Amino acid sequence: MTVDVAAARERDRRRRLRRVAYVLAPIALWMWWRILSGSPVSPGWPELPPDAVFWLPGIALVLLLAIVFIAPMFGAGKSPHTIYLPEQIEVGFDDVKGLGSVLSEVRHTLDVFLNHARFRDEMGGSPRRGVLFEGPPGTGKTHVAKAMAKEAGVPFLYVSSTAFQSMWYGATARKIRTYFRHLRKVARREGGAIGFIEEIDAIGIARGGVGMSPRMNSALTTEPAISQGTGGVVNELLIQMQSFDEPTRSDRIRNALTRGVNRFLPAERQIKTVPSPFANILLIGATNRADSLDKALLRPGRFDRVLHFGLPGRTERQELVEYFLQSKKHDSELDDPGAIDDVAAMTIGYTPASLERLFDEALLQALRGDRSALTRDDIRQAQLEVEIGLPNPVDYSPEERLTIATHEAGHATIAYLVGKGRKLELLSIIKRRDSLGMLAHREEEERFTQRASEMKAMLKISFGGMVAEEIFFGESGTGPAGDLSAATKLAADMVGSYGLGDAPVSFRAAQGGAFAGDFVAQVLNDPKARKAVDRILLDAKHDTAAILADHRYMVDALRQALLEHEELIGDEIIDVLRDAETAALAGSTALVDLRDRNPRIIEIKKRDEDSSPTP
Repeated sequence: MTVDVAAARERDRRRRLRRVAYVLAPIALWMWWRILSGSPVSPGWPELPPDAVFWLPGIALVLLLAIVFIAPMFGAGKSPHTIYLPEQIEVGFDDVKGLGSVLSEVRHTLDVFLNHARFRDEMGGSPRRGVLFEGPPGTGKTHVAKAMAKEAGVPFLYVSSTAFQSMWYGATARKIRTYFRHLRKVARREGGAIGFIEEIDAIGIARGGVGMSPRMNSALTTEPAISQGTGGVVNELLIQMQSFDEPTRSDRIRNALTRGVNRFLPAERQIKTVPSPFANILLIGATNRADSLDKALLRPGRFDRVLHFGLPGRTERQELVEYFLQSKKHDSELDDPGAIDDVAAMTIGYTPASLERLFDEALLQALRGDRSALTRDDIRQAQLEVEIGLPNPVDYSPEERLTIATHEAGHATIAYLVGKGRKLELLSIIKRRDSLGMLAHREEEERFTQRASEMKAMLKISFGGMVAEEIFFGESGTGPAGDLSAATKLAADMVGSYGLGDAPVSFRAAQGGAFAGDFVAQVLNDPKARKAVDRILLDAKHDTAAILADHRYMVDALRQALLEHEELIGDEIIDVLRDAETAALAGSTALVDLRDRNPRIIEIKKRDEDSSPTP
């Protein structure tokens, strides 16, 4: 253990032993005096007079009523925290994966916490007293805080911010005071302590900010109407975060006596008061709504550092997959680096918590199959059930079944032809949640930006189902409703956010006002922007119709496979499409796009239509 924390803990241990000795020494001397004088102390119940049977029940009843009515008032201000000792915490830094540079900064913060005396007294710095962990749910904020307490070897005082709230007026602020009092006490006793407040935005929301209804005054101006209770809670939190070094009760009594004596002493002979002892405290707040916190909480001296816990990238997910597989019984094929990379690639947007849940669901899949180890197929099936929902087969009429198969085959064909860098995961006509059928596809490599051509390709994929219905049945129905909604939102973003309309204007710049409203509605209510959105959508639909007209045979092959199998997964989709291409190539010439990593046929012509030699 680091010297500063260990030394402080040893000093406090000896101080406690001396106090125990001071208390027990007089009692021990008195008991020896009784023994030596011939009247030793004999334990037992006190002797009660005969009339105690009359007045003792009344006293007991009064005491019981006092406990029932008065005890809750005393308990209203009790701190709701739970304290964990280092030996009770199972996670350490070796169990923290997928955080990259955030973990390095956490280690640095912990080093300063452990070597606070050197940093403060020798180097002249001010140790960090507060750190804010900000990020989406499940990214490891609580996990890292526990690991810090384990590595530091100090107590961990955990509390949820909602536990501070009370029905009694003023009791919430009193609970906050009590929590910080316990935090200071434990820190001085153990050489340090780490406090953790979960979802701190519940008690640290900006004063006069979110959720405050306006109040009109006589001059027709508006003022934020904020409840005194809410403002008082935030004020109490701000005060306590500035009072980490508040003097102890014994120091306050001693200083009060010293000041009383100094009133009778000349200035040159007055006694010095005791300075407030340093409490080695690190307060960690966790939230996924840092923008709603009061700005005073984020200034230096309170939360000195804000650490963002983002979604793990592909490399971080590989590290997490390897870590979780160590504790999950799995097939040996998952130990291959390629398999680990494949699982990391298919879990874009997953947090550490959601990744762990995915493996637990995969273990359930293995258990259902009467197997004792999970496989890659179990992970894929678990992902489908978690993200899309459980299969809910229904009896379609033959006509409706054919329509749904045609619709989904149209999506898949367009995704195969124009979705460069996208991998087809699942094609199904089995009902899941509100979807009668579906195409699941994702990027082969993790991307953070999109080009205009890629967004236009996504629009074409959205129109694939609608256009396929029109080609094969002469009309479309209610099926494309969700596709049109997604396409309209994307087109609105292209015009209103990315400058891909008739003018390079961003509607996002006007957001945040009192009458901002929904972003898509803003774009569609502007006549020029609406015209640009209409043009983008109509162009995408026209291009989709031209592509499917030339590749109708692929749609037909896919829908026939769907009618037979109901569901195609991964390579099964590609095999059907390539078999259809092979059959169409007989007696034909093909135009192949070699710019893609996986070359695809983009046009097929009969030889009598093209006099050029066969490539």
